[in-house]
Amino acid sequence: MLICPQCKFENPNSNKFCQNCGTSLTHKVCPECGTDDVPVNVLRCHNCDAECGTVFWAIIAKETTGEALRGEGDVKDVGGEGDEQAIPSSSPVSPTQITLGSYLDSQERYQLLDALPTQTETAIITDVGVRVIDCQPYQISPIEAILENQESDLLTPSVEANEIPRLAKLYIALQSQGERRIPSIHDAWQQGDIQVLIIENRSDWQYLLDLWQEETTSSLKILHWCYEMTQLWAVLEPVNCRQSLLDLSNLRLDEDQTLALQRLYVESPNSQPATESSEDVPRQTSAIPEEPLTIQALGRVWQALFRQSQRTQFGSVVQMLGDLEVGKIQTIAQLRSRLEEISVELEALGSPTLPPIKENNTAVSTTPQSDELEDIISKTDDMPTVVLAMQLSSLEDAGRTDVGRQRHHNEDCFGIETKIQKLEFPKSRVLEGHGLYILCDGMGGHAGGEIASELAVNTLQEYFQEHWIANQLPTEDSIREAVYLANEAIYKLNQQDARSGVGRMGTTLVMLLIQDTQAAVAHVGDSRLYRLTRKQGLEQVTVDHEVGQREINRGVEASIAYARPDAYQLTQALGPRDENSINPDVGFFDINEDTLLLLASDGLSDNDLLETHWQTHLEPLLSSGANLERGVTELIDLANQHNGHDNITGILIRAKVRPNLES
Repeated sequence: MLICPQCKFENPNSNKFCQNCGTSLTHKVCPECGTDDVPVNVLRCHNCDAECGTVFWAIIAKETTGEALRGEGDVKDVGGEGDEQAIPSSSPVSPTQITLGSYLDSQERYQLLDALPTQTETAIITDVGVRVIDCQPYQISPIEAILENQESDLLTPSVEANEIPRLAKLYIALQSQGERRIPSIHDAWQQGDIQVLIIENRSDWQYLLDLWQEETTSSLKILHWCYEMTQLWAVLEPVNCRQSLLDLSNLRLDEDQTLALQRLYVESPNSQPATESSEDVPRQTSAIPEEPLTIQALGRVWQALFRQSQRTQFGSVVQMLGDLEVGKIQTIAQLRSRLEEISVELEALGSPTLPPIKENNTAVSTTPQSDELEDIISKTDDMPTVVLAMQLSSLEDAGRTDVGRQRHHNEDCFGIETKIQKLEFPKSRVLEGHGLYILCDGMGGHAGGEIASELAVNTLQEYFQEHWIANQLPTEDSIREAVYLANEAIYKLNQQDARSGVGRMGTTLVMLLIQDTQAAVAHVGDSRLYRLTRKQGLEQVTVDHEVGQREINRGVEASIAYARPDAYQLTQALGPRDENSINPDVGFFDINEDTLLLLASDGLSDNDLLETHWQTHLEPLLSSGANLERGVTELIDLANQHNGHDNITGILIRAKVRPNLES
């Protein structure tokens, strides 16, 4: 079936246009020049030559005993392109039938964009990685179908699971846990003893080594990357893929400079890094099958990074690496604790760097542990996601309102006020963010809802312009006072116009305040705040003020509570009554990871629309490269397709954070 890129409707393979929304299934719009007739199976736009094809990374691997596609335990440095592809082995993958421009599969879906490395007498190819273009990008793959059906248990023997290459199961298991530092898998199949995997293409991501060696990169930043490696070690240990961390060319950084892997490498049951014999890190060394892999291997990686970058180690790190070498640090928890101690030491000095001392050369040996694949789902990394305090690195927003398909006028209103101050220093940049986001869904009488929602927005904005002290989030009392003032303004207007019953105007409210990495939310009614992070997925932050929810709070089962005819009637709103009749909910939270926040009126949130479509319409917006204006427009369009019975309003806020290196 063909999945429409716009509305996600499932179409027969023969369709050229989506039978639900009419979107082309054979051509796409160039994101650079806007040309709308670019074939989906070409790499570049014929008009502006921008790359707009769907590119993946293909792994062609010879399956070996124990799945040890990379059995070496040595630390491998960053070499030229294709350097990681030639691995000594006695079981080659013959590339003679696969040439540049040919297809990997009989369906002619995945076409090679790179030439395969040439096999020689001294370099036998058993593991090849190349870029491919997906010539049928709207065709759902079997792997994608399984990932969408989270009820499928890949670790329980079944015909479907047994058809999946064993290496692919590792990606699937990690992806099902929401692990973003591992590339997502798109497709996979087995041809005899040859495994073919199609994964996310990260070949153009920045090398960790490149930024490690930059003079402007602080010691605290390096400590944070070391800490992230310990997190990944714990994630990879249950699936025997810790070897993935020992190849410097495999250590990459995403757009937010978070550590990530280009791909997975599976370790052999018994392997340890070979001892270095020179200043240079060996590119390939035979494994020494004596001791299993231990965390001492991470010390070898960090030594290699310092050596390759020609960066001098600082005192506490030298001591830590020495303790790793002699076995004083034996567990990931102990290693993390030491990293935390060093970061505190740096922060206490009031500088991101410590006085350097001469680097010690240390020979690090290592040790492994192999767990069954069936344990992967139950073994997750429960350690905290960060070791350092976080600071804001960017704050972006976009808002839009729409009348919907059935209403004749729009009673929703929203307001956005964002202030960004950048402080530049020779080796750092500090960003201070201040944001006020208000959404109101008005109701009551002819034009009454429009007046109430606009009056509430204006009253709140005026209040915080006067009472929001710079660089400090307002207190709960201050936020409540602002909400009561908005209620009073609408209530007085109702009294002045002698409005009664359903003619009394009112409005819901959801309001978000952000000061750097701190946030506060206040709401009255059923307009909502949602929070999306890569770690937690989509969360509804606010709880609706309506009869059904009130009954649930009293202990009534949800099915009974929402069977009432008045289940969706509001229990409170701004304006119809005096302040004694409202009790706004006010809450606070920290932004400790990249976060997408969404304020939504019920026209956007009804019928579980966001809960159903967040992975396609919200999650991609976490990326810095995603356009929020386009994203909120697509949300409005989605709501009009599936709801449309009410006014639709949404405000998107994207807050990106990074370790605070200047504390």
